[in-house]
Amino acid sequence: MCAMWRLQVALCTLSVVSLSFGGESKARSCSDVRQAYNAKGFSLVNVPHQEISGELPRVCPEGYTCCTAEMEENFKQLSKMEFENLVEESSRNMRTTFVSKHKKFDEFFLELLDNSEKSLNSMFTRTYGKLYMQNLEVFQDLFTELKRYYTGGNVNLEEMLNDFWARLLERMFQLLNSQYHFTDDYLECVSKYTDQLKPFGDVPRKLKAQVTRAFIAARTFVQGLMVGREVANRVAKVNVVQPCARALVKMLYCPYCRSMPGLKPCHNYCRNVMRGCLANQADLDTEWNLFIDAMLLVADRLEGPFDIETVIEPIDIKISEAIMIMQDNSMQVSAKVFQGCGQPKPSGIGRSTRGISNVFSTRFKPYAPEVRPTTAAGTSLERLVIEIKEKLKESKRFWSNLPDDICAKGKLTESDEEQCWNSHTKGRYFPDVVKEGLTNQLNNPEVDVDITRPDTLIRQQIMALRVMTNKLKNAYNGNDIYFQDSSDEGSSSGSGSGCSDGCTTEFVFVGTDAPVVGADRSDVRAAAAGKSVSCGQSLLLVMAALTLPLWALQTRWR
Repeated sequence: MCAMWRLQVALCTLSVVSLSFGGESKARSCSDVRQAYNAKGFSLVNVPHQEISGELPRVCPEGYTCCTAEMEENFKQLSKMEFENLVEESSRNMRTTFVSKHKKFDEFFLELLDNSEKSLNSMFTRTYGKLYMQNLEVFQDLFTELKRYYTGGNVNLEEMLNDFWARLLERMFQLLNSQYHFTDDYLECVSKYTDQLKPFGDVPRKLKAQVTRAFIAARTFVQGLMVGREVANRVAKVNVVQPCARALVKMLYCPYCRSMPGLKPCHNYCRNVMRGCLANQADLDTEWNLFIDAMLLVADRLEGPFDIETVIEPIDIKISEAIMIMQDNSMQVSAKVFQGCGQPKPSGIGRSTRGISNVFSTRFKPYAPEVRPTTAAGTSLERLVIEIKEKLKESKRFWSNLPDDICAKGKLTESDEEQCWNSHTKGRYFPDVVKEGLTNQLNNPEVDVDITRPDTLIRQQIMALRVMTNKLKNAYNGNDIYFQDSSDEGSSSGSGSGCSDGCTTEFVFVGTDAPVVGADRSDVRAAAAGKSVSCGQSLLLVMAALTLPLWALQTRWR
């Protein structure tokens, strides 16, 4: 019995020795690993020539390895940097699109405004000469305020346009009645009755509707392009947390430690890693898609009823038409003003000495197509909007598709599912691929994601998109939410509504808007936005107080 026991011990000892020598003989060369490691820019000092054992790896599988703890740490830093570059590279085209299209649209709109102002200045100088030059600031202020509104200024378009027509009425009324002397109080009385007198016919009403809805759409659209650019740039700068860093080095560089430096990860393995590392980015996708849909709807408006090109280019013609109407109706307008505001005192200078009637007798005609100024920014609104719409459509579902785009077969991963790194060795990867998004990472086999701690930066960008989408929806309906009174909801009397029967109102106004950081280019602050709301309510009270006396005066004039 004792002899049998000794025989068993001897056989076991022989087996252990045999296995030990067999294991020693299986230690592979690390020459390929050394070469690949050196090619990454690392020193070969302390890099083993053959696989070693005994040094416990922190991330990669245990066993014979070509990696030291120092090498593994270097690979960790390298994989983190490469992942950041992959995300930036994958999103570069989309981010560049927002930058370039924002710049192009901005240039186009501002040049369109400049061309219109130059055209008006040229035509009015030729026609009215000194009279126009003496009243130049009225027209300059109009274009200055239009530009200020477009570039993010806190301008109420409706009030600004009403003020322009009131000032123009004051100037023209004095010129057409130069035999009288008018005090400031008298001129203020004249301007108050612009709506009742309608000295410029229906031109102010039509132009106000066209300008407000076109400018609201254009300003909101360019702000949308800016917000899209800023959100994309911020989200593309990924925050690599520790669990993601471990998963990345395991996927990209643990094959080095197993003497297989050229082995790419399996496709589904890569998808699980990327969906874990980009879980927060994928959560942006829902709000991003709603934002893109709203941008596309406003783009449709810019092509159709809110076409800024057809509104801005003929502004000079429309103002000239209004002046002609005022000239034709000057006798009736003056009589009604004298009746409502009182008989002015003679100035001692006869009207005939001014020859004003002859000055205002010239009617402008639009440019013929062949002599119209060169199209703004070397393009047309239609071509520009079509280009932007195509790019916007391509960016839908970008963030949820990003992990799969990075893991495209042949690019980062191996197309042969049997000849790829599966996180332990060469072979097929069997675990299921989890869905995208933070909450779906609870069962991710590769990345230990804390689903209870969403990324703060991503949540901020989701809110920025939500605010911008709300602006776009209101712009689609022709509403400027900075100046919309609560009583105007559902009506067409609010600033910038301008919708005729042909306009649909598919979106419901949500009064929770706040300025988007980085979207507006002026110093509009949250306090200013709150102030505009309170001003709108005060304006309602003032308008209500004026309604009865104005109605009484109108009845008296009739």
